[in-house]
This record gives sequence, C-alpha cells and structure tokens, in this order.
Amino acid sequence: MREGEWETAVRGPLESAAPGASALVLVEGEAGTGKTRFVQWLLALPELGRAPRLTVTFKTSGAPVVHGPLPANGIASERPAAKSACRPGSLRAGAMQPGVPVAPPRLAPLAASSLAELAASHGSGVPALLVIEDVHRADEQAARALRTLLADPPAGLRVVMTYRPEELARPGLVLGAPVGYPAELTLIRLRVGPLGAADVRRMAVEALGEDRCSAPFLARLHQRSGGIAQVVADLLEELRAGAPLPRSRAAETGRNALTARDVDEAEVPLRLAESVVGRLAALDEESRRMVWTAAVLDETVSEGELVSVAGLSTVNGRAALLTALSEAMLHELAPGSYGLRTPMEAAAVYQLVPSPLRRELHGRAARALAARHLVPWAQLARHQLASGRLTDWHESVENAAQDAVEAGDHQLAISLLEDALARPEVLQSNRPRLALMLARSASLGLRSDQTVEVLRRMVEDRALPEAVRGEIRLDLGLVLRNQAGRGREGRMELLSSVDELKSRPTLATRAMSALALPYWPSGTLADNLAWLARAETTAAESEDAWAQTAVAANRATVLLSMGDPDGWRCVAQLPRDSDDPQVVQHSERGLCNAANAAVWLGEQTRAHLLLSEALQLAAHSGASLTQLQARSISLLLEVLEGHWAGLAARARALAWDLDAGSDIDGDAALVLGRLALAKGDWAPIGSLLSCTDLSGEDGPVPLVAAASGMRIRLALARKDLVAASREAGEAWARVQAKAVWVWAAELAPWAVQATIRTGGLDAAREMIDEFAVGIAGRQAPAAVAALTWCRALLAEANGQLREAIEHFRWARRCHQALPRPYEAALVAEAGGRCALEGSLEAATGIQELSTAANELKALGATWDVARVRAELRAHRRRPPSRPSYDGRLSPREQEVAQLAGTGLSNREIAATLHLSPRTVEQHVARAIRKVGALSRRDLAHMARNDEPED
Repeated sequence: MREGEWETAVRGPLESAAPGASALVLVEGEAGTGKTRFVQWLLALPELGRAPRLTVTFKTSGAPVVHGPLPANGIASERPAAKSACRPGSLRAGAMQPGVPVAPPRLAPLAASSLAELAASHGSGVPALLVIEDVHRADEQAARALRTLLADPPAGLRVVMTYRPEELARPGLVLGAPVGYPAELTLIRLRVGPLGAADVRRMAVEALGEDRCSAPFLARLHQRSGGIAQVVADLLEELRAGAPLPRSRAAETGRNALTARDVDEAEVPLRLAESVVGRLAALDEESRRMVWTAAVLDETVSEGELVSVAGLSTVNGRAALLTALSEAMLHELAPGSYGLRTPMEAAAVYQLVPSPLRRELHGRAARALAARHLVPWAQLARHQLASGRLTDWHESVENAAQDAVEAGDHQLAISLLEDALARPEVLQSNRPRLALMLARSASLGLRSDQTVEVLRRMVEDRALPEAVRGEIRLDLGLVLRNQAGRGREGRMELLSSVDELKSRPTLATRAMSALALPYWPSGTLADNLAWLARAETTAAESEDAWAQTAVAANRATVLLSMGDPDGWRCVAQLPRDSDDPQVVQHSERGLCNAANAAVWLGEQTRAHLLLSEALQLAAHSGASLTQLQARSISLLLEVLEGHWAGLAARARALAWDLDAGSDIDGDAALVLGRLALAKGDWAPIGSLLSCTDLSGEDGPVPLVAAASGMRIRLALARKDLVAASREAGEAWARVQAKAVWVWAAELAPWAVQATIRTGGLDAAREMIDEFAVGIAGRQAPAAVAALTWCRALLAEANGQLREAIEHFRWARRCHQALPRPYEAALVAEAGGRCALEGSLEAATGIQELSTAANELKALGATWDVARVRAELRAHRRRPPSRPSYDGRLSPREQEVAQLAGTGLSNREIAATLHLSPRTVEQHVARAIRKVGALSRRDLAHMARNDEPED
C-alpha cells in the first residue's frame, strides 16, 4: 500500500528530525498520480493535527489561492510588528494558532515576509506547517518568495510542496532557480508514481464492492489506466454510474462481476479527454502530428520508427519529439523508445486524429511493422484493416493466430479469430479456414459465448463441405460440454459430427471418445461404454498416435470414473514426452480428468500427483483450460481436506476468471456453498446451488449429486422434511439412471437420512443395499466411507445402538484416512450422540462430541459447532445455581449471537440449538444489548468475550 511507503519515506524522517529543525518535503508526480492524496494523508497524521497551517494552491494562471486563518492585515502585509512577537512584516502572533477563525479561500499575492510569519506560531511549541500545491505554476514573484523563505527558514517550520516535473519552467529546478538550502534543513523528496495492482484493486473494491471486481477486470483496469490514480478514479466512477446490465453469468448465479470487456468499452474519462485536448492545442503542428502518430501506433517504438510513420524529416522529427517530450505529451517508456503514458491516454488522443490522416498513418505503420525482422502479425493486421488493405489484413490475421497457437496462447488466437469472423470484410471463401482455426483453439482455451455463436453459424452453412462442417461441429460440441456446461447440446453436436466425419474416421474418434465419458447425465453408462469400444476400434485402425492417445486418455477417465482399478494402469501408460504436441495435449487432458475422477473416488493423494503432472505438461503447451481445470480440482481438494482458510476468496477468484456455465464454475459454486452451509451463512446457498452446473438437467453427474446432498442437508436443518425427501428421491433416481455408484458418496448419507426421517426405513434399507451392490469390487474409498455412514444411520434408526456406534466409529476412521476432516467430525458427532442416546457409553459419548466440536471449530464451521455444543449442554449436569457473567455473554448467548451474525433466522437458530424461536429472540435481544451491536450482522464480530465451555 502507498501509505506504507509514505510512512517510511516521509513520516519516519520527519519524526527523527532534531527538535526545532526545519524540514522540506518535495512531492513530485505527473498529473493525476495522487499528490493531493498524499497531502491529505500527511495532514491527517496525529503529530501534525495540532500544527498551525497555511495552504497555498497555485491556479493555472499562476495566481495563489490561500487557505488558512485570516491575518489581521492581509497575507502580504508589510506592516512592522513588535520585535518580541515575530519578524518584521509578519502576521500577528498567534494568527496561525489552532482555534483562530479560518477565512474562505482567497486570491492573494505571496511575499517572503508574509510566509515568514509562520514563525510566530511557535509560542505553543508546535511546528508550523506550510503546504504549497502545484508550485510548478507559481510565477516568479511567488517562486522568489518561496526561495527566500527556504534559504533561511524559521526553526521548526515544515514545508510541503507538490509539483509536476514535466511542467517546470526550468527542468530540475522546482522554484525556477537554485535555492541554497541551509545545511540544517531536512530535505525529503518523494516521487509519487503510478499505482500498483494492489492499490488499483483497493480503489476498485471501495468504489464498486468486492463482488463486482473480477480478476480480469482489475488487471485490465490497471493496464488501461496505467495506474494513474485520477484516471482510475474517473474510470471507476464512470463504471459505477453506468451500472452496466449483468451478463448471463450474473443472471444465472446472482453475481454481477465486471469483466475486462467493461473496461475496454468504457468511454475516455472527461477529465482526461479535456486535458489531452488542451495540451495538444498548445503544441505546434509537427509536434502534434508526432503525438497523433504515437496514438495510432499504440505501442512503444523507437525514435526512427516514430518519425518515419509520422512522415517527417529526421531533423524536424527530432525537434517535434523533443517538444512533445518537454510538454509531457510523449514519454520515454523504455531506453530509446517512446509513446503515450497510458493506453487510455492513447485512446483519448486517437479520437482526435482527423480521419484521413488516421488512415494515412495506419498505412505507414503497416509498412513499418512489415519491415521488422520479427513481424508482429496481430499489430500489423490492425493497421492493415484500418488503412483498408483487406487482403493483407486477412493473411496477417491467420499468421497472428497461427503464431499464438504455436506459442500456446489459445486465448489470443480465439480473440483474433472471433474479431475477424465478426467482420463482414472477411470473404466467404476464407471463413471456413478461419472457423476451423477458431474451433481448434476454442476446444483448448476458455469459453466464449461469441465463439459458440460464430461456430453455430458456420455449422448451419450447408454450403460447407460435410467434413469441414463435421470438424467444426466436433469442436463446437466439445466447447459446449467442457467449457459452456451445456452437456445435452454438446452431446447432440457430437453425435451429428460422427455422421459428418464418416470420411475422416480418425477425426471422428475424438467425438466417439468424448461421447464415452459418463460425466454428463445424457445417455446411460452402457451407452458410454459402447462409444468407448467403437472409438478404440477406429483409433486402432487409423494407427494415428494422437487419435490413439485421445482414446486412451478417455478410457482411463471412464474406468476411473467407475472406480475400476485398471484405470490407474491406463493413466500410467499415457505418453508424457512425445514430440507431437497433440499427443501431449491429450495426455495432459487425460491426467487432469484422472485427477478429477480421483477426487470423487477419495484417492486424494493420487489426485495431487496427477494434477502436478498435468500442470507440468500444460506449462509447455499453454492449454488455458487445463490450467483452470487444475485450479478447480484444487479447490475441491482443499474443501474436502479442510484447508478452508482463504478458500472462499480463491473460489470466487476462479469463478470471476470464467463465464458462468462451465463445470469449473460449478466446482467453485459447490465449494462456496459447502463453506456457507458449514458456517451458517445460508442466504447465498440457494443461488449458488441453482447454477446450471449443479442442476440435474445438464450438470455433471458427480457435481449434481454432491449439490443434492447439500440441498437435502439444508432442508433437514430447516425441518423441511418434504423438500428433503423430494430432493433425495430425485437425486437418487439420477444416480440410478447413470449407474456410476461411486459418485453417490457425497449424496448417500444425506439421502438415507432424509428417507429415514420421513418414515421410509424399508426404502432406506433398499437404497443402502443398492449402493453397496453398485460399489462392490470398485476401488472407491470415499464411497466405502459413505456406505459405512449409511449403515450406521440405519442401525440407529432401528434402535441397534451398539451396532450404530461401531459403524459410526469405523466411518470416522475411513474419513480420517482419506483425509476428509469435516465428514470425520460429523460422524464423530453422530457416534457421540448415539452413545449418549441409550446411556451406553456416556463418558465416551461426551468425549466424542467434544472432539467433534473442537475439530469443527478448527475448520471454522460455525453452525456445526453451535449444534454440537447444544447437544453437549443437553447432556451435561447443570450447576445448582445460575452462574453470573458480569454483563458478558453467556455461552448460550454467544452461540446464538454467532449464528444470528451469519444471517440465520430465529427459526433456523432454534432448530439448530433445540430451542424455541421465542427463546432465541430473547437471547438475540440480550446479546445485542450487552455488546452494543447495531444489528444482527454486527453480532458475529462483536461477540468476542468468553468462549462457550466445551
């Protein structure tokens, strides 16, 4: 943070200065960098809060505006004063003292004698403070007065001067001439430069709220503004006032985060636009042309290239460049290279370039870039399009996209090709080739709605050759399934592509092997296995290495998804070091899919190892999708393994990096929902679990099953048995339809519990038996742990408490081995409750509940902790008299306060703590009164006195 830098650079030296020593702080920074904010920070320091002060701001005309106490004879008074009071010509003694009435800002001349009157303030022993803002505008009279003052400053005087170095009349001389600072004067120079990314983020969050500030938005805001504080502030105000309508992402998930596109589409802030107009008008014609050229080029270039594109002679170009630099319109951004200060400033200048000249400059820029040793094809294409050279532009777009693909930057390739295909200038004969390039990159990059629409239009073009249409449709199907989360649509496109690719069977194997994956709800497991067999046969006949690797990767995924141990052998056989990039890409995809399957199986150690391998391969191939899939799988591992600190922020960051609708986004929503449920923050759970990825219609089967388990648990907590039973029945039917029973691990305990609670003991027994048969012979530790938990629940419901206790304890050991500490704590709670229920093992039951409470507290599971402690309190012996808490919260009040602070209603708190809503209402009222909270939300932060006893 900037304040930390200012503490070190300014506050420290000021505090360490000798008593009575004078000090000068020179604050240097270009327009808009935040010099005024520094002054505000400095004036707010406690040690300067009581200091008599005078503030002078120079207007553009050079006239000073004085802010401060009104002296009896005016600021420029030359009337002598008593020698005992102050120097001749000073203000009356005490005029700068705190409490003296402050006059409104006024124009007044400055003289050395009037500035020296600050010395009169030292009767209080407090240093006087003189703040001079925009001193680069001072006329000679004022500058001379300041030089005189600083050459012999009064003891203890503190002077702060801000200025723009680019606007000094004599570069390097703040006051127009050397001052001759005395040796005892402490000199501090502070250069206020552009904001860093962290400071831009802080400003954005303060202005818009954290929920609107996605990572891509913040990165683009920093890049476009150049970190210039005033530009950042103006852009944020424009975005806040404009309140753009939420995109589909917000409509589906309730989030309305801004994107990089919002920054790109924002208008140039009025303050910046007017500043640019005024500064350009002050330039001569050739210097202005040089600035226009830099805006057209929109990159850092050498002097020679800048002069050449501007169409000036070497001599005139050098003179024009020097003028533009001296007027701070152009800057040396790298040694020997020049440009405009920020992309936003370049955009402001570009709008002012006359259209005919703009076209001419783009033409010269295209010729200059084409002559470079390494041609920047993307920039060249932009200049060719703007200058009307469409044939050359088309060739450059293809070259740029190809370079991006070879460099592994599929997102750049997608952006270039989307933009090109959206333009009517592209000839119909060239569109299929560009669409194929886009489709191939899209299947490896991140999802874009525009990509989907472009590819849809292409596959609907019956004039395209069938095989070309089939290849484009294949990648469209993969994008719809893997990136857009629209599994049913994607499946239909893949089925059609198999027919259209009958003349290209090798390519058709990609579609077949994609149809083999059981991850999506469409089709039965038998259908998936049939497609896998067909793909393997076709790939073997082709003898094509990449096709065989693609099928092998999906075979490993299918087997591991089912819990078949042979899948691990298939994973081990995937090639890691092939020279064929397509082979490596399919291997990394297979490793990532295997890691995902391992998570749902409970093979978490293997999942970590596979992710590491996948990321190593992705680092070389540049597959953005693999990298983001790895991040999403890591989120699942973290929530399951109990690494909850900062996890919600990481999940939101991943969700913000994507459009809604991808299965990765579903992972983030699932993690956020799980955390919210455990912490008692139930308000957002409904919207989180209603996103496309977690719905039964189109969402991935394991994700939907896990989300259903959460819905059931929430309904049970709210005593809504009808909703719990309905969700359990529908979710169980979905797993039955797919018949991949290892994916029921996150669902089964809650579905069984809901069925038991609604009186369906026989139905619960049938569910457990079906689950047991479904995972028999499978290597799925998580499913085994869940099955043991289910058997414990059934035994408890049947009154077989000893059997139930043993099952709960075994289930705990299973979950600890995975490790899944949250589930381990929940089954410990259930086992302890069961032990206490029949008074079979009371002491052990109390110990198990206490252990569960401690483990849940360590995780941060506020709601669960309160529930377990309520159970403990119900079984502990009450003291003979009510203890006194001396105005502090009782343990019960603190439990209620914590839950109320999370947003739970009185009825929900009552259900959790086994109290009546009326009792909860009374506890909340007492807690609010005791801690002085202003609302229920404040309670969670203010109830910090005594922890409830375990």
